[in-house]
Amino acid sequence: IYPPHSPGHRAPDGELPPYVVWAHGGPTSRTPLVLNLTIAYFTSRGFGVAEVDYGGSTGYGRAYRERLREQWGVVDVEDCAAVAEALADEGTADRHRLAIRGGSAGGWTTAASLVTTGLYACGTISYPVLDLAGWTQDGTHDFESQYLTGLIGPYDEVPDRYRERSPLRHADRITAPFLLLQGLDDAVCPPDQCEPFLAEVSRHGVAHAYLAFEGEGHGFRRAETIVRAVEAELSLYAQTFGVSVPGIAVLELTK
Repeated sequence: IYPPHSPGHRAPDGELPPYVVWAHGGPTSRTPLVLNLTIAYFTSRGFGVAEVDYGGSTGYGRAYRERLREQWGVVDVEDCAAVAEALADEGTADRHRLAIRGGSAGGWTTAASLVTTGLYACGTISYPVLDLAGWTQDGTHDFESQYLTGLIGPYDEVPDRYRERSPLRHADRITAPFLLLQGLDDAVCPPDQCEPFLAEVSRHGVAHAYLAFEGEGHGFRRAETIVRAVEAELSLYAQTFGVSVPGIAVLELTK
């Protein structure tokens, strides 16, 4: 948990801060306890950050890691929501100003959370998995082409589960504004997953922004891309939460 902190600014008396839940990628990875300047960027501007090592994360033993077996899109979503709810219940975070963000598998968890929970006021989805059936075999590179067998189940045995868990199939349930970030040269989570998802949310009038970057793959590398992405994310939160953040371009949201 990283509370907001700025050496030159204080929140109004009696006002609880907004918090952003960070869902890590992997999904069987973890959040390292190291200096993260992106987190500092947000906390110094009035936003708290909560990094969640949801069920499936490594470093807590086999039983904890295997909580995610055939439960991807369930356990990760529920654990992130439990942290957000706890922060609100204990009076640390403003319940009405919660957000979620993540990249890759974390982008999946973010999209699935916006589809299923109704808890978050907005979200930032980066280079995500959005359609499980489209991500098997030829939908990603060979290294992860069979990953979903453990995370969801064998496709031949549980095809309905692949459809039911996919955010693309339930994009009409999203009501919160979101930012979608995507590298156009991404071989792991190709941009063709984004297009039908965006078309569906546009049909239902959900406020959103889509930033696609030429020459970027799975995870952004160029300094100008990272700056644009982080400032766009900050603008989304500022607009949604009614926070003034001078010095950055306003992210244009469309419906």
